[in-house]
Amino acid sequence: MACALVLAGCGASDDSSRGTREATAPEPAKPPPLPAETVEPSHCPAGHPACRETVGRIVYVEANDPDGDGDAHFVILDPQGITYRGITAIDVRAGLRPHPLPGPGDLVSAAGPVQTGSFGQSQIHALVLHVGS
Repeated sequence: MACALVLAGCGASDDSSRGTREATAPEPAKPPPLPAETVEPSHCPAGHPACRETVGRIVYVEANDPDGDGDAHFVILDPQGITYRGITAIDVRAGLRPHPLPGPGDLVSAAGPVQTGSFGQSQIHALVLHVGS
């Protein structure tokens, strides 16, 4: 009988809480935050009064310009919206073209005069260009 009491005491539980407690797994460790991607600001060179500065994430890259002059074009998200509301096109001459070429999602800054592109759009003709790191 003493054994029966001991065994009954070992397995005793409060039935009133049965079914109301959920097994919880420990929360997975959160990865450390990644360093914020930054880009060096591009500034207008002296002597260019019509120069504009911009910074934003690339949404489109034209790596192979149809006219064959070796330049690249980027379309970035930009609150200034030089080309259209919320976007700015950047024309990057062959000599300023970064290697490797950045792609969609990359952060860039540019500065240069606003010119009219081949489709009649306003775009920055980059005199200074920096790619995020």
